Amino acid sequence: EKSAKQFRVADLAYMSIGAALIAVCAWITIPAAVPFTMQTFGVFCILGLLGGKRGTVSILVYILLGAVGLPVFSGFGGGIGILFGTTGGYIVGFIFIGLIYWSAEKLFGSGLPIRVAAMAAGLAVCYAFGTAWFMFVYARGAGESQLHILPGESFPDKGQQSPQLLRDAGEVAHIVGKEEVVLLVHHHAFERRGAHVDA
Repeated sequence: EKSAKQFRVADLAYMSIGAALIAVCAWITIPAAVPFTMQTFGVFCILGLLGGKRGTVSILVYILLGAVGLPVFSGFGGGIGILFGTTGGYIVGFIFIGLIYWSAEKLFGSGLPIRVAAMAAGLAVCYAFGTAWFMFVYARGAGESQLHILPGESFPDKGQQSPQLLRDAGEVAHIVGKEEVVLLVHHHAFERRGAHVDA
């Protein structure tokens, strides 16, 4: 019972760190023709390092922190208004990435091809949901001038979405390519403490 309690405490600590990492990545803006943040990269990293279950909870904690007003979103934004704005669907879509990754682990294991496919599928669903949400909010508004755009963001169009999707797809390949070494160190640390780590 004591070891199980310690493991639960470790889970909470890891998930809190995971939510914080996503926030830090959201604050980092990469200057380019179409500026983008490292937010999606943070989501992929957390899922790869913590696994589907703890990674998904980390994403939920991150979104809840932003919803209550903490400045954890892109451009140091926060508040429920951002989630209901034009870009909110992409943030909520991170939950689908986590759930798809978690489900794939449960059903098919945690092999490299499974992780790659799960991240790619989650990314596609996230973008589909985010785009549908954007179109819904846009259709209800009177035009671009009344849309809720995050600080530093421009009005997205098809020309902007394509490069961002390609960058995020590249992040999947980059993270999975380096994930094996990090996971080995992560699991080895738990084994030395005699703790059991969920796959």
